[in-house]
Amino acid sequence: MSMREAVASFVHDGATVSLEGFTHLVPTAAGHEIIRQGRRDLTVVRMTADIVVDQMIAAGCVSRLVSSFVGNSSAGSLGELRRRIERADPEPLAFEEYSHYGMVCRYLAGSQRLPFYPLRSYGGSDLPGVNADLRKVTSPYPGPDGGPEQIYVVPPVNPDVTIVHAQRADRRGNTQLWGLTGIQAEAVYAAGKAVVVVEEVVADEVVRSDPNRTLIPAHAVDAVVVCPRGAHPSFAQGYYDRDNAFYRAWSHISKDPDRLRAWLEEWVYGTADHAAYVDKLGEELWAGLAVGEALSEPVNYGRRL
Repeated sequence: MSMREAVASFVHDGATVSLEGFTHLVPTAAGHEIIRQGRRDLTVVRMTADIVVDQMIAAGCVSRLVSSFVGNSSAGSLGELRRRIERADPEPLAFEEYSHYGMVCRYLAGSQRLPFYPLRSYGGSDLPGVNADLRKVTSPYPGPDGGPEQIYVVPPVNPDVTIVHAQRADRRGNTQLWGLTGIQAEAVYAAGKAVVVVEEVVADEVVRSDPNRTLIPAHAVDAVVVCPRGAHPSFAQGYYDRDNAFYRAWSHISKDPDRLRAWLEEWVYGTADHAAYVDKLGEELWAGLAVGEALSEPVNYGRRL
C-alpha cells in the first residue's frame, strides 16, 4: 500500500496506535501521515516518545500517551509534551508512565495473550505511586526465602494497530531489520493489525538468503509501505545517518508553540507526502547523511548435496 492508503485503512479516530523503533528506524513518516489525515483522540504507545510524538501531540492527534521515556533523544526537551503535562497548555494530556522493561513486559504479555507479566524491577521504585496499573500478585511458587512472595505485574498492551519502520521486506511482508533492534516484533504480534514501513522491497530470494534477519514474518503483517528515508530525523542502519542537527534544532522549535505550528504547516501539512518532505529537505542534507559500506561477513547456511 501507499502510506496514505495504510493510514486510512488501519488508523482510525480513537484507536490505540503503537509506533515502535528504538533510536533508529523511528516511523516518522507514518506519524506525519497520521497528522495529515487529521486523526483524533489516539492513544499512542511508544517506549521512547520523541520528536514524532511531540509533533503528533501538537497537531491534536493524541489524547493519551503510554511510554517509558520522553525526551528529544539526548538533544533536549519536547516542548509541546511538557506544556501539556506540566501546565495542561493548551489542554491536558493523559500520560501512563512505565519503565523501559515494564513496557517490554507489556508487549510480551500482549503478544502472548497473557493477562499480565511479572517483573521484579518495580521493587523500591516510586512509579507504582503514579500508575495504578502497576500491581502486585502473590506468586504461586515460594520466594527466595522459601515463603510467599508478592511480585509486581504489568497488564498486556494490545494496540489496534502497530506501525514499525524497517530496512527491507519482500512483497509478502517478511520484514528484515538489523543494527539496533527493540521490541518491534512483539509490538507487531500484540496488535490487531500491523503495518511495516520499509526503505525498500526486495526479491524473495534476498530475504531467503538470510532468514535469521527476518524478525517480523509475513503472517503477522497486514500492509507493506515502501517509504525511503521514512525514519528521518532518526537513521536507518546502512541507509542514512542520524540528523543530529535536526534533533538539536527541535528543542528550540518546540519550545515556542507558534514556531512549532508554523513548522507543522510548512513541513507536514505543506507537503503532499513523505517523498515531498524528502525533496524539500534537499540533496545537500541527504549527502551529509550518506553512509558508506560496512558489510557483514557472509554466512554459510549449508544445503543438501
